[in-house]
Amino acid sequence: MRSLMLVVLLTASIASPATVTAQQPAAKPRARDLGVPFDGTPGPLNAITDVMGVEVGHTTLISGEGEHANRTGVTVVFPKGKKWEPVFAGTFAGNGFGDLIGTHWVDEGGVLGGPVAITNTWSVGTARDAVLAWFEQELKVPIDWHQPVVGETSDALLNDIAGFHVRQEHVFAALSGAKSGPVAEGNVGGGTGMVCHGFKGGIGTSSRRVTAAGARYTVGVLVQANHGSRPQLTIAGVPVGREFSDSTGRGAPPPPLPPRIDGSREGSIIVVVATDAPLLPHQLQRLARRVPMGIARVGGTASNGSGDIFIAFSTANPGAARAAGGPVDLKMLPNETESAFFSATIEAVEESIVNALVAAVTMTGARGRTVQALPHDRLREILRKYNRLHG
Repeated sequence: MRSLMLVVLLTASIASPATVTAQQPAAKPRARDLGVPFDGTPGPLNAITDVMGVEVGHTTLISGEGEHANRTGVTVVFPKGKKWEPVFAGTFAGNGFGDLIGTHWVDEGGVLGGPVAITNTWSVGTARDAVLAWFEQELKVPIDWHQPVVGETSDALLNDIAGFHVRQEHVFAALSGAKSGPVAEGNVGGGTGMVCHGFKGGIGTSSRRVTAAGARYTVGVLVQANHGSRPQLTIAGVPVGREFSDSTGRGAPPPPLPPRIDGSREGSIIVVVATDAPLLPHQLQRLARRVPMGIARVGGTASNGSGDIFIAFSTANPGAARAAGGPVDLKMLPNETESAFFSATIEAVEESIVNALVAAVTMTGARGRTVQALPHDRLREILRKYNRLHG
């Protein structure tokens, strides 16, 4: 009955096109609220926006039914608010079956100019062009040279991806509506139609406090989770996916696996890591290289058809990434301090993925396909069985 009600509510909500912009966080539980234990100390929001200056915006598109059902959107992450302020950055691909365009200069010059946008696979070009147009038309900031960074995961299971439903005005809305503060998770923005470990996935976020060299810093993470298989799903070290696959003695079957398009679903994940620590590009690349360890904690394996691509940036050293004409004085934490940031990144990636699963709700999309949300009560039962339920 609960699943039926979710479908009915969704059907009611898609009678006409719906666009939800910016944060609009719903009052719903996150993973910690359910008693899922995690390592590390989060910031006050437990979100990427705990890093001062970072803003996140979503445009969520849900309309129509059947063949041309629209279940998609776009998410943007500004490193230092709605302005042109390049920052130091680094990237890493755990598996390259996907796209994070505009990163050649990040790799070559160590600099990220502008926001990071995330959408569906077929809308990368639209998002790229829209970011360029927004700075020119809306922000009135002419930029002679700009390679927007745009990532993608495929929502073709639930979305009419060939319909190119993400348009310039939708990207403009996400950019203009970006905010600090709480970040909406689950079926929002670029994560609207995504599937994670056989359950409804989407956007998730988390943060960690780090003390290094006598100062306190923050590491924040945002994920667009569309990867993994159900049998491999692991939460708090517990084989949750295998437990869901075995309904012995419960009298009811586990939630059905999502239908397959081509017989094998592997998916992708895009991860954005932010920090206010004074790290240089090579050190930020080292952070990005630790992201797969957080994904692995939840059971991700960077399989052949998975696009696992990551970017890390620092909001420290203001102005240095765009300086020209002479030497620049920089602050840099020594490499020996980075181990604490590695752990923080791994922990925040793990929790962000679980937050995406917990926040997501059951969705019916293209061709009538339905993907079930991770059942909260059953998750708590499984964690309790393994003595891993907190509180």
